[in-house]
Amino acid sequence: MTMRFTLIFTCFLMLMVCSISAQNTFTNPLLPVGPDPWVVYHNGYYYYTNSMGNRLELWKTKSMANLGKAQHKAVWLPPVNKPYSKELWAPEMHFLRGKWYMYFAADDGDNQHHRLYVLENSSADPMEGEWVFKGQIADDTNKWAIDASVFENKGQLYMIWSGWEGDVNGEQNIYIAKMANPYTISSKRVRVSSAIYDWEKHGDLSDAPHHVNVNEGPEMLKHGNKLFLVYSASGCWTDHYALGMLTASADADLLDAASWIKSKQPVFKESVENSVYAPGHNGFFKSPNGKEDWIIYHANPKPGCGCDGQRSPRIQKFTWNPDGSPNFGIPVKTGDALAAPGE
Repeated sequence: MTMRFTLIFTCFLMLMVCSISAQNTFTNPLLPVGPDPWVVYHNGYYYYTNSMGNRLELWKTKSMANLGKAQHKAVWLPPVNKPYSKELWAPEMHFLRGKWYMYFAADDGDNQHHRLYVLENSSADPMEGEWVFKGQIADDTNKWAIDASVFENKGQLYMIWSGWEGDVNGEQNIYIAKMANPYTISSKRVRVSSAIYDWEKHGDLSDAPHHVNVNEGPEMLKHGNKLFLVYSASGCWTDHYALGMLTASADADLLDAASWIKSKQPVFKESVENSVYAPGHNGFFKSPNGKEDWIIYHANPKPGCGCDGQRSPRIQKFTWNPDGSPNFGIPVKTGDALAAPGE
């Protein structure tokens, strides 16, 4: 009986260890499809969203490793026949001044009409309450704009986004402006980045008058007294879509383009050996225990996939270089078991 009990107990322990091990690991991608992923951590939960095209949808989970099993629902459907009824892109949700705000780009079906819009929700849980349409958010030029993100530095709110200098497709730049509140831009826009290196200039479009130079998807990462503006470069329809980076001191005048120093090489790019292509449009988050730094991004599983259909959300932990800059490494291979963000 003793030997039998020991054998049963040993098998039970092995099952428990395997179960715990399975719970503490995950594999990329987190979802089969999910372009332009975004996540924010608030009051013990991660709230995730990505581009859905015709609606805004939220996921809620305790662990990003379990995103595929998370509660999710559509939280806002645009009314028909409005300038913002179609092509809803790159939603981002931020908790600012005690309320939730959702920023997104949309148009009326014509890409040339893409502009930025914002919703507000006063509920403690953004999965509940009502998302109220606050309207368009724009600087005084009111040019084509997508991929809005918001950050705070020394008590001042800023918006960063991707836009056109004029009214013609062909070049997307990164702009920054001050905000008077979470739904109002209060300064002139300042261009802080445009495509100047060859790795930022991959991609032609038939409807563009010339070669398309793309800087888009700006996201802010803070570390110490430095600000790192990480953006996506080259056309998303190419396999060369990659992440670039601008660096500024937190004490600098952020509306002075000279305050931002561009890295000469991409900081995160395709990995042919790991079969990860066109990684980009990223975000950042901390592990639940606050000790680990993670990047979330979308990527394609094979070459030639373009911007539609197969871009899926992936996450991986990153570290910091001796000079205080982030080290994102290379994109992790699909299906490789990774340790889940530390609890």
